[in-house]
Amino acid sequence: MTTLHDPPPAERVPALVEQFKGGLNAPICLTWEWTYACNLSCAHCLSSSGRRDPLELSTEEIKSVIDELQRMQVFYVNVGGGEPTVRPDFWELLDYAVGHQVGVKFSTNGLRLTPERARRLAATDYVDIQISLDGATREVNDAVRGPGSYDMAIRAMENLAEAGFGDFKISVVMTRQNVPQLDDFAAIADYYGAQLRITRLRPSGRGADVWDDLHPTSAQQLDIYTWLLAHGERVLTGDSFFHLNALGSDPLPGLNLCGAGRVVCLIDPVGDVYACPFAIHDAFKAGNVRSPGGFDRVWRESALFADLRRPTTAGACSGCPAYDSCQGGCMAAKFFTGLPLDGPDPECVKGHGAAALASVDAGALPRQGKDHSHRTVPLGMPAVRTARPDRLCDESPLAGAPLAQHLKGTS
Repeated sequence: MTTLHDPPPAERVPALVEQFKGGLNAPICLTWEWTYACNLSCAHCLSSSGRRDPLELSTEEIKSVIDELQRMQVFYVNVGGGEPTVRPDFWELLDYAVGHQVGVKFSTNGLRLTPERARRLAATDYVDIQISLDGATREVNDAVRGPGSYDMAIRAMENLAEAGFGDFKISVVMTRQNVPQLDDFAAIADYYGAQLRITRLRPSGRGADVWDDLHPTSAQQLDIYTWLLAHGERVLTGDSFFHLNALGSDPLPGLNLCGAGRVVCLIDPVGDVYACPFAIHDAFKAGNVRSPGGFDRVWRESALFADLRRPTTAGACSGCPAYDSCQGGCMAAKFFTGLPLDGPDPECVKGHGAAALASVDAGALPRQGKDHSHRTVPLGMPAVRTARPDRLCDESPLAGAPLAQHLKGTS
């Protein structure tokens, strides 16, 4: 198995940041959600996944976009959802992408990573896997991701490790409950020969409903910063925590840059293109891959992307000496908490975000426009399909598929 991405050497980061700010001819990588269907209903799901959208891209449409990405020389895609492996054509699409020189890193809750499938993936180049786990213990994880999800993730890790799939990723969204488990997460990664990846909780999707209760406290933000300084060279962050750089003179590893519309973007299951993977909202929608010119034209000619690639100012943060360190924080976090995009991050470590939030009308906060949530689908168990195919979105995302298929992981 070939590793898709390694952090750039520290001495190259400043030059890369300056080049990236103006945007690139093609994204370095992009996040691509292949379906909203999911067997889980995680409390913090940023895409509000659950039911399949009947308008999601077909097999041939996804292959056509992959062809575009190959021509644009996009290195790899982060495939997610929903749970991408519930698409019956998932393995076909993965093979097609790899066969067209587009690497795939896919995020999964482990549903279909059987021993047989793990062995096949271990023998495939340019594929990486990210297992979602939000608690180092069953109690903490399942409170967020749902009963049975911890055991499902651990079983998938065991299958990957047994198959010799080295350096797969364990992805953790940091919450108030799991910050004390950072060392335990690292130990789990070491045990399975994996690499830990921690990301920030954003108040988007269903995350908006739980953000007040789940996002780390100020003291825990310092704990994360301190822990990353000690372990950051071995831990991936997706540049989620650059707002924490204002805590000290030692910067965290990474680009210290919001890459939205500059080096990254998101394609959702129905082909809409958004500047930020964490902001599925019309304010950040740049176009659709089904439009004339496809994804390539959206990336090159979108007025939204052109605006994001222009030089920015510190805005309300201009008087803060820490601005050069934190760059004002996360655009999505500000937007969904009602703060101006040129204002402080809601989790600003200098306290400016908390002060700004005090004047926000909580009843007027922007909400994600698409909600495919379900709350009643049994975990991992397909229902007996009785409705028409075009109503599949109203049922379990696994409806109509033989149970043995999901247990054995066959396509």
